[in-house]
Amino acid sequence: MTVSTIRRLQSWVDETAALTRPARVVWCDGGEDENRALIEGMLGDGTLHALEESAWPGCYLHRSHPSDVARTEHLTFICSRDRAEAGPLNNWMAPAEAKAKVGALFEGSMRGRTLYVVPYLLGPPGSPFSRVGVEITDSPYVVASMRIMTRLGRAALDALEGGADFVPGLHSLGDLDPARRFICHFPEERLIWSIGSGYGGNALLGKKCFALRIAGVMARDEGWLAEHMLIIGVEDPTGKTTYIAAAFPSGCGKTNLSMLEPPPSQEGWKVWTVGDDIAWLRFGADGTLRAVNPEAGFFGIAPGTSRSTNPNMMETIRRNTIFTNVGVTPDRRPRWEGDGEPLPPRALDWQGKECTPASGTPLAHPNSRFTAPLIQCPRLSPRWTDPEGVPISAILFGGRRARLTPLVMEAFDWRHGTFLGASLASETTAAATGHVGTVRRDPMAMLPFCGYHMGDYFGHWLEMGGRSKRLPKIFSVNWFRKDASGRVIWPGYRENMRVLRWIVERLRGEADAVETPVGNVPPATAIDTSGLELRPGALEDLLAVSRDDWIREHEELGAFFEKLADRLPAGIRAEHDALRHRLG
Repeated sequence: MTVSTIRRLQSWVDETAALTRPARVVWCDGGEDENRALIEGMLGDGTLHALEESAWPGCYLHRSHPSDVARTEHLTFICSRDRAEAGPLNNWMAPAEAKAKVGALFEGSMRGRTLYVVPYLLGPPGSPFSRVGVEITDSPYVVASMRIMTRLGRAALDALEGGADFVPGLHSLGDLDPARRFICHFPEERLIWSIGSGYGGNALLGKKCFALRIAGVMARDEGWLAEHMLIIGVEDPTGKTTYIAAAFPSGCGKTNLSMLEPPPSQEGWKVWTVGDDIAWLRFGADGTLRAVNPEAGFFGIAPGTSRSTNPNMMETIRRNTIFTNVGVTPDRRPRWEGDGEPLPPRALDWQGKECTPASGTPLAHPNSRFTAPLIQCPRLSPRWTDPEGVPISAILFGGRRARLTPLVMEAFDWRHGTFLGASLASETTAAATGHVGTVRRDPMAMLPFCGYHMGDYFGHWLEMGGRSKRLPKIFSVNWFRKDASGRVIWPGYRENMRVLRWIVERLRGEADAVETPVGNVPPATAIDTSGLELRPGALEDLLAVSRDDWIREHEELGAFFEKLADRLPAGIRAEHDALRHRLG
């Protein structure tokens, strides 16, 4: 660690301690003894509850305050000096206003608590991708979670001693009052402030705050990409592995795809997990786009996770896992809706209240979570810590569309693929909003996570496409197309391997495609349907392109793009115009 870095870090810690006035300051090393002491302390004060040790070794339950159970997008701000740099799709607050308003909330906020200094590394040790962050927090739950999600302690200090800089992040629980809750990002200073929340997305500052919003600005300035993407390796029966990155809005099957277990019909094919949520991508010396997962853990949604939907995740979370806001049975076993078992006759719900099937209240919160080490995944790629990253051959964008988007579609080229990503949208469900089929635009699945103007973000993607002749191919996928009666046609889950197989074969020039006005789609005979119980003509329906539907989509896209005004890149506008021309 350089002298200037040491001084900057120590000065920041001293200034923060003077502002927040904690009872003591602890520098975390990420060791076993430290973690054991944290766990024992939280068990003692009720922050954690031990689960049944023989069945769930090293697993604990945490309950959030009922007002603090999800990311608070309306209280998340980009505090750029120029409001225009944040863009119309982000909340903006002037840096001086944020420092005054939020800084006042930090005054004395850690009184009677411990201030933890948490140095962490994002990315593999020794990798040119990797970056160091230091989070100051007064939450031992955050420290224990960051130990799972990042490389906490020695790896970060080694990087600092090697000359790396760090991104500071200040977090305090405050009084958990939603009226005094703010998550602020200062892109020019590479600084994060968060107060009033203990929820992971708001409090684990290495995750969305650093790894996407701040890293996205760094990536723009330095010529790489920080994306809300999974990374998988698809191995064929000969042992050759093709690496794919994929972006999906919430509720579109991202985690399940990242840990997909192929069905018996796809004998010899395997899927290896590199990451389930965030990808950092940059060009290697040979022009190949390479990717690393900056994280070291999973922060996944529990409801709907079961042996049938995601057996690899169920195996991953059986030990050394922190569950947040799930239910628990009298014999101390974690439970949630959709876990593949009948609801227990008696249990405590996510708030610790008595719950029965007749009570009419949810056992687990819909956004209940598990935090588990990546190393426990049974299908973890042997290259997940490759310091040079894995070579990406394809990028997928996927949303939930009942009529519009085919099951799978190949972009014509990088610019068209960027346009497909910029056009990404999902239809809401009744459970989420009370309105079925409302289209919510989520470009590249980055709408809540882009730390600067979305138009400039599209432009950065286009500029990246001019840096190499060895670009990945871009595809869109849609597992959720419905028939005339409103039923989802494609079985999804494990059967998505059949679509991945066509993509891999297409990359190798071994699969046919048919050109349509919106992209290249496989002929119905190109997707293996052996063993599937699909009605006659189902695959044709899944791959059909409706001109009328796409004309409406073109008009709605135009209205969305107008929000970006003159910052919409000419290349995206040209692709939008070309789509209208191809539609006739």
